[in-house]
This record gives sequence, structure tokens and C-alpha cells, in this order.
Amino acid sequence: MNKAILGLSTLALGAGVLFASVPNALAYRGDPGVQGPNCTPERHEAMTQAFENKDFNAWKEQMQGRGRVSEVINEGNFARFAEMHQLRLEGKTDEANQIRNELGLGLGNGAGNGQGKGYGRMSQ
Repeated sequence: MNKAILGLSTLALGAGVLFASVPNALAYRGDPGVQGPNCTPERHEAMTQAFENKDFNAWKEQMQGRGRVSEVINEGNFARFAEMHQLRLEGKTDEANQIRNELGLGLGNGAGNGQGKGYGRMSQ
């Protein structure tokens, strides 16, 4: 019995260490001042140039299919996405959020199916 308790305790401790050491999902949350886990000075510069030049292909290459945004943004709506990015940098969050919703990226309105918020989409 003592071996069973010791084994379960070790397993529980190991699981606790594992979960404590795994970082939370670091998805973009709408604040351009917060750097994500894939941010490097080189990538930041490439992204900045892509937004300034409205260069969808350069942006797409940097994104490498990461995140929902790479599924929603395409060559046809990238200029609008770049405009949203610029508005965020200027602190015009209301205008940027309007474009964000227009593009279908949502902002806490249930479009993310409640990811990170518990049980998913709640009925209204």
C-alpha cells in the first residue's frame, strides 16, 4: 500500500511540474506592444516592412500558417488588415477593432468559440 501511495504521489508531482512548466497559449490578443513567442528582431522588421508595403506574400511567409489569422487574411483583404495594424500602433483601438470584426477576426464576441474562456460558445 505504501508503494502505491508513493507511486501516485510521484505521478501527481510529475504531472504538477509538467503543467506548471508549460506556458499558456500565447496567441495574439490585440495589443501590438506585446511580443509573441515567435518574435525576433529580424521577424519583427520583416513584419513591419510587410505591413508598411502592404506586401501580403512577405507577411504570409513570416506567418507560416500560424494562427487563425493566417486562415482568414488573404491577398484580397490584407491591405485592410495592414490598416488595422497601423491604427493599433496609433492607439486607435476602436477603429482597429471595427476593422478586426469586419475581417471576421472577432474580439471577445464569441468568434473564438470561447477558447481560453472555459466552455466555448455560450448561447445568448
